[in-house]
Amino acid sequence: MSVESDARQITLNYTGGSVEMSIGNAKDIFGADFTGLNPGSETVSVSVKEHPRVRVIGGPSKQVAGYTYEYKQYPTSRASNASAGTVIFMNWEGADGPFTGRVSGSMANAASFFEANVKKTFGFRTQRGTKYGPFAANS
Repeated sequence: MSVESDARQITLNYTGGSVEMSIGNAKDIFGADFTGLNPGSETVSVSVKEHPRVRVIGGPSKQVAGYTYEYKQYPTSRASNASAGTVIFMNWEGADGPFTGRVSGSMANAASFFEANVKKTFGFRTQRGTKYGPFAANS
């Protein structure tokens, strides 16, 4: 990939939130082979229980049989009125940083995500100055 494509923004989703940063920073922090950089779709199976349905209020009901269907869920992120999250300042081993990113969801969930996935010693702080980390590199 070129330098220009590494400058584009990517949103990495995790349980309880997401983090947005440049693709180049994500590759450096998580490794170029990190599955979150190109997660693709996930097949979701939904089961609907048998239930009564009334088409007209006060009219007769009809029993609908239970069924199951599947669909593809593509990666999404939560947006908020604060430009899609809280600004964080990230610093990691070998960075010319700090670099900025945005986190949606709680900082505790973000810290858990970074702790489980970073490939370099990493830490971040919020705009208010709360520091998280350092998180040790994972093999």
